[in-house]
Amino acid sequence: MTDQTSLKWSSETLLTGVRWETYQALLFDLAENPSKRLTYDRGALEIMTPLPEHEINKGFLGRLVQTATEVSGLEVLSLCSTTLSRSDLQKGIEPDECYYITNEVLVRNKIDFDFNVDPVPDLAIEVDITSSSLNRLGIYAALGVGEIWRFDGENLWIYCLESGSYGEREGSKILPILSKSMILEFLMRRGEVGENALVREFRQRLQTIDRR
Repeated sequence: MTDQTSLKWSSETLLTGVRWETYQALLFDLAENPSKRLTYDRGALEIMTPLPEHEINKGFLGRLVQTATEVSGLEVLSLCSTTLSRSDLQKGIEPDECYYITNEVLVRNKIDFDFNVDPVPDLAIEVDITSSSLNRLGIYAALGVGEIWRFDGENLWIYCLESGSYGEREGSKILPILSKSMILEFLMRRGEVGENALVREFRQRLQTIDRR
């Protein structure tokens, strides 16, 4: 994507020399303002304002995840854009969407999360990650998020964490029923028909897959 195209996905402000305590205070102050997304990495603070195209695509990707877990007979817990942060690492990030799937049973009854102790979500979704000034994949790797889906409006990448770094895969490890090509196919068709109709077709496609 060109820089001009990226601008319609989000606007960005990057600050340096920001203390962890300042970042935490901003998280508290902006808790009621979901239009601001904060990312922090050892003194660097990025503030992003997602725009409608970004939100539409991340919401649709989330629906695909929910549908795939349902068809696969898996439980799922969504933390949406909850901040994932650890003070010992001096890192924090707000995914576009994130989910517990493998570890869902470990957090099923939790309301308050402390990621210094609690497991982080198994899967995070990032839309237009390339426009970020910070190494978001590096932050996710340090936090231990097992799988990342990145979509830039044209292409999709699936990254799985192995030995502390991400490797690219052609299909989801946490949701083996899903291939990159299938996810991308439905993403690119969004807008041709209504979302409910497209999700129904997606569910029907999944139900025909031999998972033996």
